[in-house]
Amino acid sequence: MARISKSDLIKLQKKYHTDARIGEEFGITRQAVHQLRKKYNIESRTAGNPERNKEMAGLRAAGRSVDAISKKFKLSIPQTYRILKENSPKKAAKKSAAKKTAKKKK
Repeated sequence: MARISKSDLIKLQKKYHTDARIGEEFGITRQAVHQLRKKYNIESRTAGNPERNKEMAGLRAAGRSVDAISKKFKLSIPQTYRILKENSPKKAAKKSAAKKTAKKKK
């Protein structure tokens, strides 16, 4: 595995944004970069950004293409699809229904 320190990985994440892009620069896989992030306990860029994710979902609902959204937020297309799927209105409705059901069972 590549010798990348925690501070280097944080800097690379700010510069290249995705695990795949960092991997390309070092000749390692996206999964290897992911393992390094987990080892150093570094969150991915997509985690913990609900405002951006909500804006992305709004743009998609308004008809913007996934390609355009991914470019606007400097994310990979697969990452963009995952964020959109996780923040879709259908998924939010399912989560809300699951919470209500869990409360009723208590």
